[in-house]
Amino acid sequence: MESMYYIGLDVHKKTISYCVKDGSGRVHDEGTIPATRAELDRWMKTLPQPWTAAMEATLFTGWIYDYLLPHAAAVKVAHPLMLLAIAASKKKNDRIDASKIADCLRCDFLPESYMASTQIRERRRTLRYRNLLVRQAVQLKNKISGLLMEAGVSYNKQKLHRIAYFDELLRTDAEIGEGLRTSYEPRRAPGDMGTDYSRQ
Repeated sequence: MESMYYIGLDVHKKTISYCVKDGSGRVHDEGTIPATRAELDRWMKTLPQPWTAAMEATLFTGWIYDYLLPHAAAVKVAHPLMLLAIAASKKKNDRIDASKIADCLRCDFLPESYMASTQIRERRRTLRYRNLLVRQAVQLKNKISGLLMEAGVSYNKQKLHRIAYFDELLRTDAEIGEGLRTSYEPRRAPGDMGTDYSRQ
């Protein structure tokens, strides 16, 4: 039976610090690589087999988790606050953090965090972006409504978000001043930003 190697990863936006240990805790390798897929490919070719890796949950964890998973025996994600409670230390840097994560993984002390599937995380990302677009569209619609009311322009509130109605209003309504017309003529109708996502 092959001995498992345990890898702790300290993940940042531009770099990944790693520490590779065997079952006894002996450091096999450690260092820092750029946080790119090409560098991960080169790095994984140097790893002893089989290996399992762990990292703290951060903004950058998702894509690294997905990229390593097909090549590893297992990839785990640690809960940041619980990991801090277990592996707290006065001395703290990326190399030490990677070593502590490797030890937690090796000793089965890692406070594992739930990692949703790639498909679920992608759908959540799409929905978050759609919600952002909808909020921005509503804010824009409200601002334009306020400007139109301030200028004394009559409009249909239910149709204001429609491109055709908005364009017609700008072209034909004599109550809209030239300054207001030129401010909004080149732009899309309020609410149109989220149209494509609302259909998904």
